[in-house]
Amino acid sequence: MGKHKNHNGEERRKLSRKIYEKELLKLQVELVKMQEWVKRKNKKIVVIFEGRDAAGKGGVIRRITERLSPRVCRVTALGVPTEKEKTQWYFQRYVPHLPAGGEIVLFDRSWYNRAGVEKVMGFCTDEEYEEFLRSCPEFENMLIRSGIMLIKYWFSVSDKVQEKRFHERINSPLKRWKFSPMDLTSREKWAEYSKAKDEMFHYTDTRISPWYVVNADSKKRARLNCIHHLLSKIPYDYKPEPPIKLPKIKKDKSYVRPPMYEQTFVPEIY
Repeated sequence: MGKHKNHNGEERRKLSRKIYEKELLKLQVELVKMQEWVKRKNKKIVVIFEGRDAAGKGGVIRRITERLSPRVCRVTALGVPTEKEKTQWYFQRYVPHLPAGGEIVLFDRSWYNRAGVEKVMGFCTDEEYEEFLRSCPEFENMLIRSGIMLIKYWFSVSDKVQEKRFHERINSPLKRWKFSPMDLTSREKWAEYSKAKDEMFHYTDTRISPWYVVNADSKKRARLNCIHHLLSKIPYDYKPEPPIKLPKIKKDKSYVRPPMYEQTFVPEIY
């Protein structure tokens, strides 16, 4: 079996798919319990996923949401701001996506774009960047005081693993859409992104709103570790649901079904 290094540089055996799927299912059961607690208690949760390109943020988000109700847990992944949005208060475009009571919002990248890609690529001015570093902790403190539970994850991936995943994206028709010209630039500016991340942590890794770093060189371990940690940060309890008894179908003898040939069916190719 292959080996993987943890954040201390210690080698660990590759996690088998059987063990991974077994542990993932356990965690997803707990996510459903957590979801019901959020609904019952009218809680508001925001989870931020940041990190380098190809670090695996999308993968863990999909594993979190695939067993949950889209009416409770939704993903927000904003695109490039419009010309109008560029004239707004920076955080304004994110505020409408914040949760109401009984909702969970997962930000696939967030307002931290300003401290990362915008800073490195020169998409914002130095003044705008410095103002972000000053105002971001205040903004997050306001969210937390309003009753929002805010959890922030940074997915850390090595340059070798990122390069391997980029090649997989380039060569796979199912993953090619994930690759953009910006990804090439991020490789060229690896050091600049590292400095920007360190500066961002210096200002925004606060006691009230800390960053949690996920070692993402192993996708399976990163998903399990992140979900396990997320559950540990939410003080949910579980109340068993009452048993459900399906009622019998009441048939109406006067109902006559229209002929099947009047309906248009999808061709049964498979």
